[in-house]
Amino acid sequence: MTTATPARMPALYLGHGAPPLADDALWTGQLAAWAADLPRPTAILMISAHWEEAPLAIGATTTVPLVYDFWGFPQHYYEVSYAAPGAPELAESVRKLLRAPGTPVQDIPDRGLDHGAYVPLVEMYPDADIPVLQVSMPTLDPRALMEIGRKLAPLRDEGVLIVGSGFFTHNLRALTQDGSVHSIMAEFDDWGHRALHAQDIDALLDFERKAPAGQLAHPRTEHFAPLFVTLGAAESELRSQRSVIDGFWMGMSKRSLQFG
Repeated sequence: MTTATPARMPALYLGHGAPPLADDALWTGQLAAWAADLPRPTAILMISAHWEEAPLAIGATTTVPLVYDFWGFPQHYYEVSYAAPGAPELAESVRKLLRAPGTPVQDIPDRGLDHGAYVPLVEMYPDADIPVLQVSMPTLDPRALMEIGRKLAPLRDEGVLIVGSGFFTHNLRALTQDGSVHSIMAEFDDWGHRALHAQDIDALLDFERKAPAGQLAHPRTEHFAPLFVTLGAAESELRSQRSVIDGFWMGMSKRSLQFG
């Protein structure tokens, strides 16, 4: 009996929205269709805007409760479950790839998936039957995050789906209820789309200075930061990129990208 070789997986950057994402039929349908179009992963490695921890931390490798890291929402959002299997073998691979002299890796075995991880996964893989591992962002420095992505890239050849989960624009003061989009959000989204298409990594790395109103589109950069892990993991395949999801939700760009 022969064992099938896992397909080389793409690398993704997706906009995870807020818990009410589950109420947006368009968006949930887009995420489900995206997952259906991907090869089936052997495991999923999530890097979410909502977990910053230094040194880099590896989350639970068993099924533990989710992290409801939001406040003031209706009760049913705190009752969502996603009991995906843990991924201890993937965790060991991550340790081997990232741990080096002067670069420790820590384990936080009771840290469950936060909403940047489980909200999109509920829509993409609702059966929760694929092992999932979340690791922290130890820094918001784009260059350092891109280097982490480069080191993680070999996992793609083992069938691991690497997902950076953030939001392409993220300024809560620019949220809208009527579908309108502030010009700053639209201009940043357009600039980022063009920079990606041109493979202008230098501009993206320096987005706070080079993008139109970069510091207003991202007053704090944690939601753009996961993109750089994805870019590092897909550095050799930037030409293959495509925006699978675009447009806006409550005034924020939900641009989501696939490489490979």
